[in-house]
Amino acid sequence: MTGNVLTKLPTLPALPGWNSIRGRMAIVLAVPTCLLLVLTGLGVADRAADWSAARGTEAQVGVLLRVQDLVREVQRERGLTNGLLGGAEEYQDDVRNQRDRTDDARSALRTVLSEESGDLPDAASSALDDAQLPLADLPATRAEVDAGTADRADTLAYYTKAVTALIDAESAGAAHGERRITEGVQALQALARATEAVALERGSLNGVFAAGRFRGGEYLDFTEIRATRLAALGQFRQLATSAQQSDLDAAFRTAAARRVSGYETQAERGADGSSLNVAPARWWRDMTTLVDDLHDVQRTVGDDVRADAADSGSAATRELGGFLGLGALIVAVAVALAVISARSITRPLGALADEADAVAGTRLPTVVKRIQEADPDTPQPGDPDGSDRTQLPGSAREITRLAAALRNVEHTAVGLAAEQAVLRRNSTESLASLGRRNQTLLRRQLGLITALENQEIDPDALAELFELDHLATRMRRNAESLLVLAGEEAPARSWPGMVSVTEVVQSAVSEVEQYRRVTAVDVAACRIRGHAVAELSHLLAELLENALMFSPPQQPVEVYGWQDGAEYCLAVVDRGIGMTLERMAEANALLSGSGSFLTAPTRFLGHHVVGALASRLGAHVELRPTAGSGVTAYVALPAVLVQEPSSTAMMSG
Repeated sequence: MTGNVLTKLPTLPALPGWNSIRGRMAIVLAVPTCLLLVLTGLGVADRAADWSAARGTEAQVGVLLRVQDLVREVQRERGLTNGLLGGAEEYQDDVRNQRDRTDDARSALRTVLSEESGDLPDAASSALDDAQLPLADLPATRAEVDAGTADRADTLAYYTKAVTALIDAESAGAAHGERRITEGVQALQALARATEAVALERGSLNGVFAAGRFRGGEYLDFTEIRATRLAALGQFRQLATSAQQSDLDAAFRTAAARRVSGYETQAERGADGSSLNVAPARWWRDMTTLVDDLHDVQRTVGDDVRADAADSGSAATRELGGFLGLGALIVAVAVALAVISARSITRPLGALADEADAVAGTRLPTVVKRIQEADPDTPQPGDPDGSDRTQLPGSAREITRLAAALRNVEHTAVGLAAEQAVLRRNSTESLASLGRRNQTLLRRQLGLITALENQEIDPDALAELFELDHLATRMRRNAESLLVLAGEEAPARSWPGMVSVTEVVQSAVSEVEQYRRVTAVDVAACRIRGHAVAELSHLLAELLENALMFSPPQQPVEVYGWQDGAEYCLAVVDRGIGMTLERMAEANALLSGSGSFLTAPTRFLGHHVVGALASRLGAHVELRPTAGSGVTAYVALPAVLVQEPSSTAMMSG
């Protein structure tokens, strides 16, 4: 059915390299990827950068205007406070009102910063936060002014420092974008410095006029402020547009500005410390008008920059949408090409994967099982499943080679399975044959030793015969272990009726080398069915052998037995070197009867023997750590192998 579907697909044009998977993928990916990266990557990145810069500039200008509002209020408070400290007591009410306006401006700035922090550059946001730190001392400064302990020069310097910090923070993290936007932001910052110079001059001369003359270095400060104002205004004129320059000229042509110029001329005549007869209130009123006009120009410049940034962001958004649309078109073309080419690749590979699943899940296990169960003299068919193979659809060389490789793997796996089956069968039969031979010889040897023991009267010789008898008994157990590993039936030794568990433990102890170190500490009375005695004794002997081998020579190995419901439990306890948790988990897996010593070699064949015997008896064997150190082997015998203590007592009676 799959082949019929594939034959109906339209034939693709003969492109170079189309007959190989590598060539097809190169054609599908190379052209659309290059177009996508070259045409859309650079364009999208550039437009996205412009859009981000425009949005950041728009947000930053909005914040800067709020900063200028705070600067304006701090400048007013500075001027009024300086006049108050200069002796103009009429400013007291104005100072209190101005303080409220300053606090409102601070709150408004904090609100804007919290709302616009995500759009501001990190440097700008951090600088604006730091710039507000000097204002933290504002309540203390106000308290000194109200108490009459404030120094006029120091107070003026404090306010000036706070204003300067705010203005300097405006230039941090300046947005980079189009030239007109960048120049607009720089013009706004230059005008802010010029406005600060004018406001500082207002506050400084307000105190001078209130005092009636220049004192100390106040005149020098006055000249420096005017020089700073002229430099900042010159920079603004270089960056501002003609309309913005006209607004600035209009601010300096007002009647108030002309009167301010006259007041400044009078102040220049007081450089020698002579008396100045300028009313502070008139100076403050006219100078405040000029400062307010300059702030209006600032707001106009800021609005122009925000409008330019908004226009730039809109243009960048439109261009970004165009580039993204082009990118989407390229992606659509690439997807269409990928789908067409993928259908010609994935369908043959899917058919090949289905065949591989059939081989791994059905055909190969069936063939391997048949080989393992078949007579070794019966020849096996060459084809794993004895059926003809159909040709896989698809024309690519790699698919054809992959199908051939899969079939080679299947044939090789079947061959290896046959070899392994023969090897395992031969190994098992060899072990069983060797075990039976050893068992026969050892049975004859034990009979001969027993006869010699019965005839011997010399105590020393008899002791040596007993040692030889014990050694032969251990060898018989090893021979029986070979039969167990080979999967042979239970040993021929069996007992009629029931046998006490104490006798079973004693039988197991007699089959280990260091039997003198084994102590039956507390073994509760119980009887074991005779057909299971030999295998249970063998199982316990293997556990005792391991416990003796991995514990100190002077340390005894203890055996415990107790009734647990319908089951009977035995424990072989040693206090030796112990086992790691990982190694103990591996040993318990073997003791559960899982795994074969032919497929999973191990140094501890005794664990395989115990696991096999436990499976035959239906018993559960598990290793656990001994308290302190060492290992405890627990053996749980099922109820079908034991007789309850009450029944045992009745039989004994």
